[in-house]
Amino acid sequence: MSYEFWIGSRYAGVSRGARRGGRRDRFVSFIAGTSMAGIALGVAALIVVLSVMNGFQTQVRDRMLSVLPHIEVFVPGVEPGQVLDRWEDLAQDAARNPAVRGKAPFVAAQAMLVRGQSLSGVQLRGIDPGREAEVSDIAAQMTDADLGVLEPGSFAIVLGSHLADALGVRAGDTLLVLAPQGSVSPAGFTPRMRQFTVKGIFSSGYYEYDASMAFINVQDAARVFRESGTSGVRLSIDDMQRAPQIAQALRSEVPGYARVRDWTENNRTWFAAVQTEKRMMFLILALIVAVAAFNLLSSLVMAVKDKQSDIAILRTLGATPREIGRIFLVQGALIGVIGTLVGVGLGMLLAFNIDVIVPFIERLFGIEFLPQQIYFISELPSNPQASDILIVTITSLVLSLLATIYPSWRASRLQPAQVLRHD
Repeated sequence: MSYEFWIGSRYAGVSRGARRGGRRDRFVSFIAGTSMAGIALGVAALIVVLSVMNGFQTQVRDRMLSVLPHIEVFVPGVEPGQVLDRWEDLAQDAARNPAVRGKAPFVAAQAMLVRGQSLSGVQLRGIDPGREAEVSDIAAQMTDADLGVLEPGSFAIVLGSHLADALGVRAGDTLLVLAPQGSVSPAGFTPRMRQFTVKGIFSSGYYEYDASMAFINVQDAARVFRESGTSGVRLSIDDMQRAPQIAQALRSEVPGYARVRDWTENNRTWFAAVQTEKRMMFLILALIVAVAAFNLLSSLVMAVKDKQSDIAILRTLGATPREIGRIFLVQGALIGVIGTLVGVGLGMLLAFNIDVIVPFIERLFGIEFLPQQIYFISELPSNPQASDILIVTITSLVLSLLATIYPSWRASRLQPAQVLRHD
């Protein structure tokens, strides 16, 4: 062990000599310890927040895609019944791409549901119960029935759990579905309406969809929304992350009158907002690490000021300015590295156990961190990613090392004669 490392570790408070030293050594070690703790807390906070944001994005995305398709191929401006007559031809054109693993027809429309005095807007989806399992998880999300209840001509409907609660209906109740188009008579405009029977409830765990979506048979949807609905084929693929690339490839494989849209286009604004928020949170929380690095810089400047006599003695014993600088480089580097490693360990411990820690705090103080009506999910998720942890670690180490440059340079510039003259 070189003497620069031994002295630097003593000043950093990580050697036994620092703990056995005098009051001045213990004070320097205390200042170094606070700098180390600041770095550790900043790194831990960054890892936990980024992990929670990753978990939030992943969980919301998965819950959305349990209802929505990966890719939609639809034919705009054509009545749904005409599209459904040849949907299998459209599906076969899309299935030429080897990434496509499932296909099912659909009809989509906006409607109003009326039950007594209750009225609610809804995104209505006409589906084929026998094929829907290929493209979504709705069948697994049914709470009191299965999708087989959506028989053609039965005019049965399946509602989201929160939508059913808002309308006050249960399985077996009836309600009216009002289509956007209607007829004009001398008495005025009359909207097209049809009575449907509630046959089941589904719960995806995503509040927005559970409160605004309903499913009916695709043939019934084609009859009710023959003028206002859009129809086509829903596709599932082997890797949802490649949806934009696969959708681009499908545009050259399906007929020119068809339009291809992937899940990232349907939710582009939301995912862009989440990514922007994640970047901003990283920059904001990185300021904690930056403040800790400034604290490290100030503690090293204080250490240089406090150890001027020691530096002068070392210089008179033959130490070079470069060796003096290395002593304080070692001190700052040890503080930064140890603080960063402790922060990474603490952050990972919290991130991997957030599902236990948060419920405990909620029960202890009787509070709710995530109201489902606001945040779409009721549990705080966490998804630590190696790339984020690596970026946080590198950022902390770089800031810590940069903070040691100026104090080390100042220490190497001290002149022994001037210091000893004043002592």
